[in-house]
Amino acid sequence: MMSGEGKAVCVTGASGYIASWLIKLLLQRGYIVKASVRDTNDPKKTEHLLSLDGAKERLHLFKANLLEEGSFDSSFHGCEGVFHTASPTIFSASDPQAEIIDPAVKGTLNVLRSCAKVQSVKRVVVTSSTASVVENGKPLTPDVAVDETWFSDPVYCENLKLWYPLSKTLAEDSAWKFAKENGIDLVTLHPGIVVGPLLQPTLNGSVELILSNINGPQTFPNRVRRFVDVRDVAFAHIQAFEVASANGRYCLVGYVQHMSEVLKILQELYPALSLPQKCEDDKPLVPKYQVSKERARSLGISFTPLEVSLKDTVESLKDKGFL
Repeated sequence: MMSGEGKAVCVTGASGYIASWLIKLLLQRGYIVKASVRDTNDPKKTEHLLSLDGAKERLHLFKANLLEEGSFDSSFHGCEGVFHTASPTIFSASDPQAEIIDPAVKGTLNVLRSCAKVQSVKRVVVTSSTASVVENGKPLTPDVAVDETWFSDPVYCENLKLWYPLSKTLAEDSAWKFAKENGIDLVTLHPGIVVGPLLQPTLNGSVELILSNINGPQTFPNRVRRFVDVRDVAFAHIQAFEVASANGRYCLVGYVQHMSEVLKILQELYPALSLPQKCEDDKPLVPKYQVSKERARSLGISFTPLEVSLKDTVESLKDKGFL
């Protein structure tokens, strides 16, 4: 028997990169999936979902707006699990409060308020980010291992105008407070930069990061990034719901790599690509650090090799006509 047979779950922000993979895996496991999108009439948001195996029988799309209180009430009825993935993944805005912070914070609270009203909901899994873990001014040096006891500092984020990390930090903070006050069984997942093949037809922020280093820049950023495969992240969501003992926060980072190393891997895989060879500054390369995999492994997650993720990302970018 498939693990989800006869069970209904809901996924918010269904057309997104992680959500699309999550829905694919949920349908494979036999779940009935209710999925929210902002516009059910936009084929770019829905066609790739409706074409998934099992979608005809068990996928139900509905329209919902994160900023509208109660817009999730009816769709959560009868659901045992809610996966809240919807949140703006934009890194700069003319009005960060309205464009990034409000949808993240108010949206998360609206989803949790709806969960609190619905008795069938057993557990809520929220897609957060390592952005709500590492942005606190602590040095990230080779002897450091970031783990789930780390929290980003809102004041630090605000001072440096790190609006996306600020939005994820405030949203997570509100979520834990609300869950404790209302007896909601909450699990939060904290992926790094998510890479791997795309199901949706549009380009998302994390894959664009890879693409922007391929499409002809002269230099690469002197930055270290945290990477994880989208399929591992989708699987982690299912484990966070299905494994009874799952609780608290889980960092999901397979590899911490300097951008120069990422480009080296891509060059070996694709010798014909013209990739930047020079660093953007003359400073020494920023050192790497660790992110603990212990809790992720306790959920039964093993990480896809970065070479595989990067190759599948590039093949997908070619297939979709971005490269």
